Amino acid sequence: MKYAIVESGGKQYRAVEGSTIEVDLLQSPKGEQVLLDSVLLVVEDGSVQVGTPTIKGVTVRTTVEDHFKGPKLTIFNYRAKKHYRVKTGHRQQYTRLKIESIAVE
Repeated sequence: MKYAIVESGGKQYRAVEGSTIEVDLLQSPKGEQVLLDSVLLVVEDGSVQVGTPTIKGVTVRTTVEDHFKGPKLTIFNYRAKKHYRVKTGHRQQYTRLKIESIAVE
């Protein structure tokens, strides 16, 4: 099985050909191809390539499938005995990417 560890938005993801990953929101429309060239590690048939910090010449070709929001997080701040109460919420926006291929040159 061939897979790669890629970096997007300061976070690392395991990219396997044919699967999907959910990354922080990218400003690309649905259906557009996105190349992830910040590849940190590639495993192919038992051989491992590790970058220092990235591997040159390796790209992961993906297609934008969808943009969506994650689950709602509730943030509640209070100070005891002061009647200070603030309730807010947050929903992170994500992009779902389908991994088309991992190109090793």
